[in-house]
Amino acid sequence: MAREEQSPAPGWQQGSLGAALATSMGLQGVADLALIFPVSLLSSCTSAAEKETGGAEQREKQYHAHRGSGSHRNGVTSARTYFYADEAKCDQHMETFLRCIDASSGSSEDGFSAIKLTALGRPQFLLQFSEVLVKWRWFFHQMAVEQGQGGRTALEVKLEVEKLQEALAKLGIATKAESQHWLMGENLGVSGTVDLLAWNSLIDSRTKLSKLLLIPNMKTRQLEPLFSHFTEEEDQQMKRMLQRMDILAKRATETGVRLMVDAEQSYFQPAISHLTLEMQRRFNRERAIIFNTYQCYLKEAYNNVTVDVELSRREGWHFSTKLVRGAYMEQERERAAKFGYEDPINPTYEKTNEMYHRCLDYILEEIKHSQKASVMVASHNEDTIKFTLQRMIELGIHPSEKKVCFGQLLGMCDQITFPLGQAGFPVYKYVPYGPVDEVLPYLSRRAQENRGFMQRANQERDLLWREFKRRLFAGTIFSPNP
Repeated sequence: MAREEQSPAPGWQQGSLGAALATSMGLQGVADLALIFPVSLLSSCTSAAEKETGGAEQREKQYHAHRGSGSHRNGVTSARTYFYADEAKCDQHMETFLRCIDASSGSSEDGFSAIKLTALGRPQFLLQFSEVLVKWRWFFHQMAVEQGQGGRTALEVKLEVEKLQEALAKLGIATKAESQHWLMGENLGVSGTVDLLAWNSLIDSRTKLSKLLLIPNMKTRQLEPLFSHFTEEEDQQMKRMLQRMDILAKRATETGVRLMVDAEQSYFQPAISHLTLEMQRRFNRERAIIFNTYQCYLKEAYNNVTVDVELSRREGWHFSTKLVRGAYMEQERERAAKFGYEDPINPTYEKTNEMYHRCLDYILEEIKHSQKASVMVASHNEDTIKFTLQRMIELGIHPSEKKVCFGQLLGMCDQITFPLGQAGFPVYKYVPYGPVDEVLPYLSRRAQENRGFMQRANQERDLLWREFKRRLFAGTIFSPNP
C-alpha cells in the first residue's frame, strides 16, 4: 500500500505508448496503490432493536425488495449490493467507510476511497427519487419533440418559453400566467429559452413549493403527481442518509482523500448522480474531492457526462469522475424485459467501447481547456489505455498534471498497471476488503466478467519472463532501477 513517486520518464511522448504496455516490467514504478474499494461489509451484526424484535428473521419480514425494482441483488456478477436492514446497520456501514477513508489517507498522499449510497440508507428512496428525476427529464424531452427539436443532444435542446407555456396550458398543467410566474420566479427563461440545466434546477425549488406538480402519463393519458409524499419517519431516514454522506465527504476533505461514489443500477443511478452532484457543488470548489461514476454501457452516458460538465462550468466547481463500462448488464436487461421498458444498455460490447471512448475524449478535451476536470480511467482494456495515452499526447496533457489517472483491480492486469506507473502515470489498484468467504467470490466474479483474464495472465507471465532474461543478460538483475 506504500506510495512511491517517480518523475515521468524522459521522452514519454515518444516512447511510453508502446513501452508502457509492452516492455518495461519493473515493479518499483507504481505511482499509487491506494484506492480502497468496499467489496463487502460485515452483515451479521444485529442491533439492540433487532434482538428485541426477533433479530434478522423479524428484519426480513419488515423490509423486503421494493416491487418496483425487484431484488437489486439477483443476477449481479461483479459488484456488491446491499439489503436495507435498519438505520443502525447504515450507521455501521458509514463507520466502515470512515475507517476505509482513514486507511487510504495513511497509505497515500493522493488516495481514493469508494462508497455506495445504497449502503447508507433505504434504496427505495433512491428508486423513488430516480423515478421523479427520470419523469422530469422525460417531460423536458417530450416538450422538445413538440417544438421540433427531437433527436438533438441534451445540451442542444433549448425550449422556447412562450411555446412551453402554451403546451403547459394545453395539457392542463398550468395556466400561462401560472407558468410565467413559475419560470420568472426562478429567473429562468429570461433569454426566451430554457435548456436542460435550467429545467433540472426547477426540481429542487418545486419540491419545496409543492409536491403536487402534475405531468401527463402518456400511457394512461391522465395527469398524475410527479412527487409523492413521504411519512415523517421516511423523511427522517432520508435526512440521515444525507447526513451520512456529509460526514463522509467532510472526513475525506480533512484527510486529503478523494471520495469516489460508485455507480449502481440504472433505476437508482439518477438519484445517486443527483446527490453526488450536490456534494461536488459543496466540496469541489477548490480541488477535486468528490468523484462521480459514469457507466458507459448505458445509452445515456454521453448525455449525462456532457450535461454535468456544462453544469460544473457554469457554477465554477471541479468536475471529477471515474469512467467504467458497467457491472449490471444482465440484471438491467432482465428487468427491462420484465417491466416492459426500453433496455438502457448499449446493444453490443463494441457500442459500449465507442461510448466509453466518446465520453473519455470529451473529458480529456475539458481537461485541456479548463484544468477544472479530472478523470480516472478505470479499465482493464488495453485498447482503452492506448487510446487515453494517445489522446493525452495529442492534447498535451502531461502525466505530472495528475488530471488523468488509471485504475485496475488488485491482482489483475499488472501488465498494464506497472508499466504505467513506471512511465510516471498516476495509477491505482483497487484493494478489495472484507470477510474472506465474501471477497473470494467477488474476485471470482470479476475474473468471469473479464473473460480474457487468463489470456492476459499468460501475457503478463511472458512479459515478466522476458524482463527477467533482459536483466539477467544485462547484469542488472539485482538493480532496483535498471
